[in-house]
Amino acid sequence: MSYTSQPYWAPALLIIAVPTLRAQEQKIKQADLPPPVAAAASALGQGATIIGYTREQDAGQTYYEVALRIHGHSQDVLLDATGAVVEIEEEVVLDSLPLPVQTALRTRAGTARLQRVEALTKRQRLVAYEAQFVVAGRQHEIQVGPMGETLAHEE
Repeated sequence: MSYTSQPYWAPALLIIAVPTLRAQEQKIKQADLPPPVAAAASALGQGATIIGYTREQDAGQTYYEVALRIHGHSQDVLLDATGAVVEIEEEVVLDSLPLPVQTALRTRAGTARLQRVEALTKRQRLVAYEAQFVVAGRQHEIQVGPMGETLAHEE
């Protein structure tokens, strides 16, 4: 299957949306974290290297992201203002995923090489796998469900 035969309008829409979301993120220092978030971040950092922190706004809510490096892979943990985990994005090895997930991601990427694959967990439930790839110098992201199914909406 060639690149031109793949429907790429959905990832293109996602790329348009990403800069808007990133504009709401602000890098911060550990000292800028509210006490409950600092305590949660400290617990998450046990056995990991903390890469950094960001604060972001979404629908009037403030969230804090802790970027970690643990056991050789990245993990981004999104916390609410109480320190509760809202979402985890964890880098995974494509070949370790169920075959239907591998197939769906590779099919959606067409001839492009997948660069990074993450498992997305929300409220302690795996909701999607996300993969990134580059075509013609532009970054694209695709998502599939936990069993490789097409999602009704992006997670």
